[in-house]
Amino acid sequence: MTELLHGEDPEPADRFPAGPLYVPVRPGPSVCAARLFRTPLGRRTAVGFTSEHRLIATLGSGQAWIRLAEPALRALTVPLGVTTVTVDPQFTAPAPARVTEPVPVTSAPVPPAGPVTHELSALRIA
Repeated sequence: MTELLHGEDPEPADRFPAGPLYVPVRPGPSVCAARLFRTPLGRRTAVGFTSEHRLIATLGSGQAWIRLAEPALRALTVPLGVTTVTVDPQFTAPAPARVTEPVPVTSAPVPPAGPVTHELSALRIA
């Protein structure tokens, strides 16, 4: 029975360092900044990938990256209020396209004119 206990996977709630990660960055003129993302529920999260292949498959080959250990990534993002690190996210949505021209407004069809009645008895005018 003790052999089974030693061979089990850790509980999902157990935190352990993910090791060196491929972290997406935004390159600047003299430094790089870690890119922050949002979870499906809208919370900000730092993201790291366990392999360059996974990063490219998710974000594309043009994404710049640096190698950081998971504790270092947390140390960079906690001062920004970001306490979550997502490792190897699988689903991403493309960024919304910028609108360069005004979007034409279309109106709904107007129903044919008919008798209009208003219920004013429930309203109170002060």
